Amino acid sequence: MTDNTATEAEMEGTPATTSKADYKKITVDGLWNNNPGLVQLLGLCPLMAVTTNFINGLGLGLATILTLIVSSTVISAVRNYISAEIRLPVFVLIIASVVTAIELLMHAFFFQLYHILGIFIPLIVTNCIIIGRAEAFAAKNTPSKAFWDALMMGIGFSLVLLTLGGIREILANGTLFDQANLMFGESAKGLTIHLVNDYKGFLLAALPPGAFIGLGFLLAIKNWIDAKQAQKNKMRVVQAASQETTAKA
Repeated sequence: MTDNTATEAEMEGTPATTSKADYKKITVDGLWNNNPGLVQLLGLCPLMAVTTNFINGLGLGLATILTLIVSSTVISAVRNYISAEIRLPVFVLIIASVVTAIELLMHAFFFQLYHILGIFIPLIVTNCIIIGRAEAFAAKNTPSKAFWDALMMGIGFSLVLLTLGGIREILANGTLFDQANLMFGESAKGLTIHLVNDYKGFLLAALPPGAFIGLGFLLAIKNWIDAKQAQKNKMRVVQAASQETTAKA
């Protein structure tokens, strides 16, 4: 889990020119090429356990995004003041403080959702995505880049949570956006969509094996899309080389 985005100037704490290409690469890596859930395969424990429906995935996704953004930005801002010997304990302390604040906020304002997500909120502290981005990126880059990387990685992970949660909810219950009131209040009960009338349910989709099977299909789809794109790129290179050879002849 390495990043080559950082320059020597940034690692030493001196200003460096930030180009749009850097942010574009960070965006593409976070959402697709280096997606935490589909490529790095990090955070699989909450990914499997929480995604029984769309709203659960949304709740954990937002908590993860907020934790990533705050912790990565703070770590990047103080990285030059932390010695290498104690950097990991300091990173964990910062992350734990952020997660504790988020947990208290969820307990105060989204108690039912907090009760459902349970232990997986405090366990964000040990989520490999958070500490991984802190060590691999935030500790080596400017706060602006660390913020953007955290946002893109968080969104990328959340999209996997939402997709898997939505698929499992549809297959298990025949609904979508069920229990939206846990996040948006009683008025959101009307957001529930019943896709199939008198649906009997598909128990496997609601159980942990269903999460593994669903994630496996998502991985297969991503790999298929990547293979198709690589084939197209290869064809473009061959065609360009052929045209260049013809022009020289």
